[in-house]
Amino acid sequence: MFLIGLTGSIGMGKSATSRMFREAGTPVYDADAAVHRLYESAAVEPIGTVFPSTIVNGRVDRTILSKLVLGDINALKSLEQIVHPLVGADRLGFLSRCRESGAAACVLDVPLLFETGGDRNVDVVIVVSTSAEKQEQRVLARPDMTAEKFLAIRSKQTPDAEKRRRAHYIIDSGHGFDHARRQVVDLLYALGL
Repeated sequence: MFLIGLTGSIGMGKSATSRMFREAGTPVYDADAAVHRLYESAAVEPIGTVFPSTIVNGRVDRTILSKLVLGDINALKSLEQIVHPLVGADRLGFLSRCRESGAAACVLDVPLLFETGGDRNVDVVIVVSTSAEKQEQRVLARPDMTAEKFLAIRSKQTPDAEKRRRAHYIIDSGHGFDHARRQVVDLLYALGL
């Protein structure tokens, strides 16, 4: 089974591009969605042990957790030591199901693909990118987003220029959904998928 790693910095259009791969019939593992599911199940107890104030109504409150770890490298490392193994196990289950179903390929949608070394575990890496201006515009339009929070998030991500340099393929999301969708279809065709 051919493994496609899909990544891109915040506000680059990775989630929309991920949906386009799914619409084209390629199974997609969404690491962010997996974390959200885990925050309501397997991650609740271990996170509650380290960050008890984050558990609200039996699930991890992401807003509270974000405030606790943003800017605190030790707290972030503690969180990653809990969450990364859980996501890894969840991803292995997804891959197993894809193999069992006979899928020719699947997409691993991982925001921190390069940062976690996940790029070494896929056949190709696709980076979704746009201009820095469009990225900032998209991110600052999100609810509860501030310029300070955006800069803090972006500082923890591999710079876009470096991601583009390391990518096998780049999807330019700066010209609308139809343009990006054509790139996805063309790329799948080029890969023989």
